[in-house]
Amino acid sequence: MTKTPTSGVRIALAISAVSLAASSANVHAAPAAKPVTATVNSALKWGSCPQIFPAGCQIAVLNGDPAKPNADIFLRVPGGYTIPPHSHTSPERIVLVEGQLTIRYQGSPAEDLTPGEYAYGPAGLPHVATCKGAGPCTLFIAFESAVDAIAFTGSLK
Repeated sequence: MTKTPTSGVRIALAISAVSLAASSANVHAAPAAKPVTATVNSALKWGSCPQIFPAGCQIAVLNGDPAKPNADIFLRVPGGYTIPPHSHTSPERIVLVEGQLTIRYQGSPAEDLTPGEYAYGPAGLPHVATCKGAGPCTLFIAFESAVDAIAFTGSLK
């Protein structure tokens, strides 16, 4: 014979369920960081790229500190610009925001990106990119580790 919980037990179970839900909600409380929104045309502070890149390359920090993990940046280069072969100590996640970009990672064929397309580069994998056309290329790049660029002089084959 199965016993049905009394109304007092049901109320206690309901209170426990609500308490558990409330404590679970606290686990997902909003982080201390503030939300960020930006566009390529907003009043971003653009600065120069690491010294291994020729003049004309610019970056704008969107979120975080480039010297620390988990920074997001815009990288902008003029049309016809080639980003020289390099690698990063961090994986990079790229979304092309504007322009047309050809990117080639070591051991892989070149890929042509148009706005909205994504590329992922594992940490330490050398790559090169060229902004095609007359207009600039702007890339959103998310890094897991500090932002860096290490010159690469070997073959990308």
